[in-house]
Parts: sequence; structure tokens; C-alpha cells
Amino acid sequence: MIDPERQEKCMKRHKRKKVKYMMAGCVAVLLLSFVAVFAYMLLMYQDNKSAQAGPASGISQTSEDKAAYTDHGWNLILVNDTHYIPKDYSVDLIELSNGEKVDSRIYPKLQEMFDAARADGLSLFVAAGYRTRERQQELMDEKIREYLDQGYSQEEAQRLAGEWVATPGTSEHELGIAVDINADTSTTSSDELYQWLADNAWRYGFIKRYSEEKSDITGVINEPWHYRYVGEDAAREITSRGLCLEEYIETL
Repeated sequence: MIDPERQEKCMKRHKRKKVKYMMAGCVAVLLLSFVAVFAYMLLMYQDNKSAQAGPASGISQTSEDKAAYTDHGWNLILVNDTHYIPKDYSVDLIELSNGEKVDSRIYPKLQEMFDAARADGLSLFVAAGYRTRERQQELMDEKIREYLDQGYSQEEAQRLAGEWVATPGTSEHELGIAVDINADTSTTSSDELYQWLADNAWRYGFIKRYSEEKSDITGVINEPWHYRYVGEDAAREITSRGLCLEEYIETL
């Protein structure tokens, strides 16, 4: 015969064990949930940090890219988004009065052009001349970060930045034969200066490198301040025929 008191004690012990197992199970579930949430947050943090800390990491040369054309001389070297500057390219620089630098070979014609513009009553200066590849990378990173801060994806930010800043290794500023020319707006309007340059720069061997009409070829938006030295003969023909440098090179 079963002892009722003993049976009751056994049932109580069984209930206590069952409660312990249930509590242990709940703790295990909570622990696993915490680990999963922590892992997810860590992954999201790393992704976000990667997007902000290395904005230009996705920009690289492809198998279709090739070294810039140099067959037609130093003044007609072609660099763009598919023609990069040779690694062994070197330039002899001269420093301007405001600290900017240019290839010493273009300095005489640049000075002559500035003297002519000033004689016509314009105030102007070289806002940007030669840049190192490191500086070009900094400018690209800054532009990408600007778009990332506006909420664009990494891919979109890189694409939009590329419309304003040349990929390092493909910027004419790294050649030292291109300059960004700005007006001293206290005495000269930007539009007035840009019109003068468009009308006269070719006389000194310079061309407006990036026009709105040729952006589908150059891959760069209109930049009325960016002038590139190509030599007087080439500048005359390019300007008179309404060509961009890419189109002119194809005729040679």
C-alpha cells in the first residue's frame, strides 16, 4: 500500500525539479537572444564604420583601364577615368606667388595669359595647380563623405563624388599642366572671368578642358574654371573645331 505522505513528498520534489528546469531553460533562451542581438549590433556597427572610414575603398582601376597616352608629347598626354597617369610620371614644378605649383614648362604661357587678362581689367588667381595623388585622394574622400552624410548609399556617394572629383591617378592636376582659375570677386565677377578665358585662353595654349556639351565624353561636368595646357597649335584647333581633348587625340 502506498504511503500518502510519502507520495506527496515525492510530488513536491518533482515539481521543484520541474520549476528548476523551466527556469534554466528560460535563462538559456534569454542568453542566446542576448548573444544574437549583440552579434547583430556589432555587425551593423562594423558596416557603418567601414562606410564612413574608408569611403574611397571601392574606387580602383579595372582591367580595362590603361596608362595615359604619351605618344603625342607631354603637352597632349590624355588622362581621364580610363587612362591613368603612369607610375613613373615626374614633373619639374615651379611655385607661384600664392604658393600653388605648376609644371615649369607651362609657366611662361600661364604668366603671359594672366598678364593679358589683368591688362583687360580682370583680377584673377590660380586657385589650384599641381596636386599630389595623396591630396587628390583626400578630396575624393571628403566628397564621398559629404554624400554619405546626406544619406546616400556607398555606391551612390562614390558615383556622385566622381562627377566632381577625379579618381586619384586620373586627375590632370597630378600632371601639373592644368589649373583652376578663379576671380577675385571683390573686383571681378566669376562670369566675366570665365567668358574672357573661353574667348582668349587658346591664344596662350590653354583649353577649357571640361564643357557641358562634352560631358558625355569626358565624364566630367562643366568646369569653366579648369584650364589645361595643350600648346598653341592644338589649343587653336581644339577651340575652333569645338572639340574636347579626347576627340582631338583621335584625329592625330
